[in-house]
Amino acid sequence: MSITGAIVVYAVTWFMVFFVVLPLRFTSQGDTGEVVPGTPRGAPATENVGQKARITTIAATIIWALICGIILSGWIGIRDFDFMGMMPPEVP
Repeated sequence: MSITGAIVVYAVTWFMVFFVVLPLRFTSQGDTGEVVPGTPRGAPATENVGQKARITTIAATIIWALICGIILSGWIGIRDFDFMGMMPPEVP
């Protein structure tokens, strides 16, 4: 895996984990009963994106390390995704 590939895998992993973490423990202004005028009831009641970004970074780094370990160990290779048999035969 190249350094560019590792960066791309980390970026994709980070955003996927972020979109999973973002709605956790979400409380809207409608849930708390304190709706600020001019905002929808579904708007967040508290601003905690920084904390969720830190949690995401820790979780994404662990998941990224596992993915890179699997790729670099050879357990999964590009030939494992050749479902149509389009790749030329492997040269020993």
